[in-house]
Amino acid sequence: MEYGGIGLGYDPIRWCGESLRLIDQTRLPRKEVYLELRDYRAVARAIETLKIRGAPAIGIAGAYAVALAARKIKARSTAEFRRKLSRVFDRIAGTRPTARNLFFALERLKKAAVSGKDITTIRQALLEEALKIHGEEMEASRRIGELGSALFPQGAVILTHCNTGPLATGGYGTALGVIITAHRKGRDIRVIATETRPLLQGARLTTWELMKAGVPVSLVTDSMAGYLMKQGKIKCVIVGADRIAANGDTANKIGTYPLAVLARENRIPFYVAAPTSTFDFSLKSGDEIPIEERSPLEVTTLAGKPIAPPDIPALNPAFDITPHRYISAIITERGIITGPSARSVRSLLGKNPR
Repeated sequence: MEYGGIGLGYDPIRWCGESLRLIDQTRLPRKEVYLELRDYRAVARAIETLKIRGAPAIGIAGAYAVALAARKIKARSTAEFRRKLSRVFDRIAGTRPTARNLFFALERLKKAAVSGKDITTIRQALLEEALKIHGEEMEASRRIGELGSALFPQGAVILTHCNTGPLATGGYGTALGVIITAHRKGRDIRVIATETRPLLQGARLTTWELMKAGVPVSLVTDSMAGYLMKQGKIKCVIVGADRIAANGDTANKIGTYPLAVLARENRIPFYVAAPTSTFDFSLKSGDEIPIEERSPLEVTTLAGKPIAPPDIPALNPAFDITPHRYISAIITERGIITGPSARSVRSLLGKNPR
């Protein structure tokens, strides 16, 4: 069994039986380069260096990384095997601290590792669970697209931030999945994509994916959004999420929070699209979500070239928190949470997301 292929002319992530095949997102849009990874360390490094990124896709890749590692572990007993495997879990967990989907996947694989009676069955159980996670994420993104597409009125101009398409999810996409689904249904929509500094995921990836899908899209700098909202040129905003707390607060790419505030000021709906694997019920609010701090070089350089004085200090939080009061609705595969709050989230999802 293998998962991959979404009908858009490219495969973001595919299990190939003995290796994991990823599109190198750092090479886009100039070159479409695929990586064949056969070692979990290579997958971990690919996650850290953003060759594969996006919370659902990170979870899928992390799960396959464990399955790859399990195939190569040499041990004389199941106890020794599990000890060595625990170090693999630690390595993968340390790649990106904010993405909830990664830890959701690793928790499931840890349970699979405990259930096996011998090394052979553990290896098989890990691979089967990784494939299952991939399949579930693909189906979840399909459902999110179907449910969310009804929210867009005819002729809507939609603002989106960062990248939330197949590249980020391994499936059809979250926020972009909703947009692409609406376009395929014949809805007359147009998209405005922010460039998404400092790594330009919007300029490099979102525009590339939407053009592949035939969706009309224009690119703007991050700082132009407020002006366009004030001019009445944007009718709604839709973004993804990397982690969602129990009360509906969301962590997403840095720059999302000010867009939510601007949307509220201009009375524009602000939607978040995310699978239930992104919810973290162990956290009461967004204040508890860990925020990844990345290298200052991502801020002080652009495409490897310095754009600031040498040795200038720079801050680089990769995510910010949007309080649930600014969110009109969260679109999940199990339904739409209108006016997110601890009560409405629990009402739809119960005590556990899945």
